[in-house]
Amino acid sequence: MTVRLLVSLALLASPLFIGCGTTNTRTATEQLLVSDAVDHSISRIDFRVLQGKKVYLNADYIRNIKGIGFVNADYIISSLRQQIAAADCLLQERKEEAEFIVEARVGTLGTDGHEFTLGIPQSDALSKAAALVPSAPPVPAIPEISFAKRNGQTGAAKIAVFAYHRETRQPVWQSGTSIARSDSNDTWLLGAGPFQRGSIYKGTHFAGSKIRVPLLSSRDQTAEHPPTPYFDEAHFHSPTPEEKRSEVELANFEESADNDEKPATPKPNK
Repeated sequence: MTVRLLVSLALLASPLFIGCGTTNTRTATEQLLVSDAVDHSISRIDFRVLQGKKVYLNADYIRNIKGIGFVNADYIISSLRQQIAAADCLLQERKEEAEFIVEARVGTLGTDGHEFTLGIPQSDALSKAAALVPSAPPVPAIPEISFAKRNGQTGAAKIAVFAYHRETRQPVWQSGTSIARSDSNDTWLLGAGPFQRGSIYKGTHFAGSKIRVPLLSSRDQTAEHPPTPYFDEAHFHSPTPEEKRSEVELANFEESADNDEKPATPKPNK
């Protein structure tokens, strides 16, 4: 009787469900979560204490681990090199050519997940119990009846570096542990979804497409950034001596041309 009542309630409530959506795979989401956590962790490490110095990155303690996925040692090492170069450090390919050695390590790299359902979860307990009684008719499993559902995933990364003088072996600096987390949340309301939000998204997405609100989505959002932000494109260029000389000669030429064009001031009659 209880099973029939639940099934009847589900059938009566079915017209209220305005849609249905599922997420088939989450491999790309997991990779985005891990890489986003790595990006934020490394972006918080300030290498400007070694600005202008010859630096060699020792990545012997950053190794590929099976099962982690696409984001692994190579991505972390390249991201560290980018951050070191953005701090105007002189990266060296050979340890013997560097003044300072920067050693890096990774303490955490992975994802966690959780689910929350508001409603009646799927259950086959009654179906299994009825199977034990020879004379009982087959009882179907109770399907999931959810008014709201949320699947959440979190990515985490912990990275630390320190530097020492290559010849004297004296320590000069350590970053401390840089811990960063990223998140992704998929939400279904009355079967419609997933509505996707999190640090790996810009705004709210519906089933993979960004939701645009008229008059609000077109506004320019500006934010203050450090001189060389990790996440943005940047061009690094220092003028060569020839370019500096050309700029000075051009400025002198323009100044002399302006002086030639000025009319001579007549001398007053005595």
